[in-house]
Amino acid sequence: MSEHPRMQRRLGRNDAVVIGLGSMIGAGVFAAFGPAAAAAGSGAGLLVALALAVGVAWCNATSSAQLAAQYPDSGGTYVYGRERLGASWGFAAGWCFVVGKTASCAAMATTAAVYAVGQPGPFARLAAIGALAALTGVLLRGITKTARTARVLLAVTLGILAVTLLGLLIAHSGRPDPPPGPPAGAYGVLQAAGLLFFAFAGYARIATLGEEVRDPQETIPAAITRALALVVVVYTAVAAVLLVVLGPVDLAASALPLADAARGLGLEPVAVLVRVGAVVACLGALLGLLAGVSRTMLAMARRRDLPPALSRLDARHDVPALAQVCVAVAAAALVLVADLRHAIGFSSTGVLLYYAIANASAWTQSAEHRRWSRAVQGAGLVGCLALVATLPWESVLLGLLVVALGVGGRAWLRRGASA
Repeated sequence: MSEHPRMQRRLGRNDAVVIGLGSMIGAGVFAAFGPAAAAAGSGAGLLVALALAVGVAWCNATSSAQLAAQYPDSGGTYVYGRERLGASWGFAAGWCFVVGKTASCAAMATTAAVYAVGQPGPFARLAAIGALAALTGVLLRGITKTARTARVLLAVTLGILAVTLLGLLIAHSGRPDPPPGPPAGAYGVLQAAGLLFFAFAGYARIATLGEEVRDPQETIPAAITRALALVVVVYTAVAAVLLVVLGPVDLAASALPLADAARGLGLEPVAVLVRVGAVVACLGALLGLLAGVSRTMLAMARRRDLPPALSRLDARHDVPALAQVCVAVAAAALVLVADLRHAIGFSSTGVLLYYAIANASAWTQSAEHRRWSRAVQGAGLVGCLALVATLPWESVLLGLLVVALGVGGRAWLRRGASA
């Protein structure tokens, strides 16, 4: 590792929290509740699914925080898996992250474009590709500009969400409650939890930026846990308001639930505001996602698990420019061929497998590096595998196939090189 130039540590704790928040408050808050409600059935089932997703996310976040404090390097669980479980497990984690989060980038860009254009279609796909190109341009100018941009986007998003939720509650006051949905059973609740997990996975962005954070042993664990706690509050508030205003049946049928709730109450200006907020939130999340995937590719390229050219840093802006462009191009290709539901399911499959390896890695840490009990990591590992098993089977099958191709291809290349 010493022969590779290192990125400068420019980010403080608040910067890291903002990037984590911006990565989590994105397409999930505006798009994930509809598919999750369809799986969960009743309002109670959706809330249980949300609680399960939060529980698994918290286990994963604490494992990531504990590992990041010991290994404050770019790459996240790719690095942790190599150090704790071996090179093959590390590669599997990194590959899961790259393919899963590239799908997330496509989902974020698509959601932003659909809200901006008003409906899916060719124009929305072109707008999504334009968003990927514009944010890649920001990222190529350096991490401090990325943090400043994320701070502005997050402030606008939270302000719009607060106004929207308050307006919906006031307008709905005195109206009859919507009908309860049918109970979906344990499988439906678990599938809903797996879909909602897509919305919480942004805390990994903090760990993957470990090489650029000041005082990483303290900053990264604090930033991860604080960002997740704040996002839980936001998502719980959104879920509760949507269930009160729309109910589980209408929520399950809605692609743009917050906007539809506002229109149903005659709040057309609020619906327009929601569309603006969704675009801004998705762009903020997309900014963090693009940065996180490129840093994982950087770490993998440094260890020759990806082409070494991806490890080159731009001399002026201190960023992995080629890796950043490659992520944008791959996400743009997915925008052209995948719909939002399959992108979310595919992303969740890859990311849950990634965190399963993170929990297994944290389980092996010695007492001097341990901040949480092994029971937490065990629960996280079991939770990740259980949620993967209940995701839509097409997404799981495709995700496992892509992961197997990556891992198998690496093994074949290594065997040929050693022959």
